[in-house]
Amino acid sequence: MDDEISKNVTKTGTLTIGIICKDGIVVAADKKQSYAAGGGGVAYIAGSAKKIEEVNERVIITTAGNASDSRKVIDILRSEMRIRELRTRTKASVGEFASLAANMLFQNIRTPSMIPSIAHFLIAGYDQEGEHLFDVSPDGYIQAIDNYAATGSGIMQAHPILDSEYKTGMSVDEGIKLAVKCIKAATARDPGVGIGINLYVVRKDHFEQVLDQTAVYELKESSNKYK
Repeated sequence: MDDEISKNVTKTGTLTIGIICKDGIVVAADKKQSYAAGGGGVAYIAGSAKKIEEVNERVIITTAGNASDSRKVIDILRSEMRIRELRTRTKASVGEFASLAANMLFQNIRTPSMIPSIAHFLIAGYDQEGEHLFDVSPDGYIQAIDNYAATGSGIMQAHPILDSEYKTGMSVDEGIKLAVKCIKAATARDPGVGIGINLYVVRKDHFEQVLDQTAVYELKESSNKYK
């Protein structure tokens, strides 16, 4: 049964990144979705997936972990926070979105199941107090980020680059280049990362998607032609 589950659970074997800049927050993710083999390896590619979701007009969220768990939590988060805003007639803060997501993950991973619930989020957005970035771990731990954060299998390649090249007060343009560099490095080394890059920028009064690239593979003639 465990082998059957491991072969058929869709993973987002992933790299998602959030970078705090002086003039906004850069949020990026790769686009590869795969089925996991036993032991956590990648069995084969399931296709392309959008790993940055727009929760509402003020908040975006990245996904890593089991695709079904991530999507279910996001759907509930979107609905519950909308109901809360209608009832109170006030706009929820980014921290409230992150807190509710953390509570759901805390409960989900501790609920006995044949398929463990695993989801990891970066939540970014703006409210009356400015722009915010939160890291919400699979166990429900929540952390406000003031520099950078990364999730997914690609952190092995991304963290050394972020650690050495991130600078406090860097511009959004510099943050974009840094995020793209991290995803390209992970794509070259991690079989669970790739296919393309999706990237958003969050500012104090709006967010926008600034990059949506898909890798295109092609065959080229080598110097030694087949005869």
